Amino acid sequence: MKEYLLLFRGGNERLNFSPNDMQEHMQRWAQWMSELGKQGKFAGAQPLVKTGRVVRGAKKIVSDGPFMEGKEMLGGYLVCKVDNYDEALDIAKDCPILEFEDGAVEVREIGEMRM
Repeated sequence: MKEYLLLFRGGNERLNFSPNDMQEHMQRWAQWMSELGKQGKFAGAQPLVKTGRVVRGAKKIVSDGPFMEGKEMLGGYLVCKVDNYDEALDIAKDCPILEFEDGAVEVREIGEMRM
């Protein structure tokens, strides 16, 4: 099995959700991840806070960020263990972030570190 990283972007419509709507939306996330766990495909997931810092270049300059449009903001990630890209893409297609017009899931295979 290979590991794939699913990166979640967008979903800004949820910022206007009522508490009840937010609870229902989060339950869909929990159900989605629970089902992946039952299938042995869930390896981990976490949300990311909206603020951070960036270290750049040889001089290691630290700045506030990342600053980007809301639809590009990285909101969280999930690692899944599946046989191939197509299976990872099928998992991504069921992600609750896609309920939103600006929701997106980037799928990347996690490579092996060679030393």
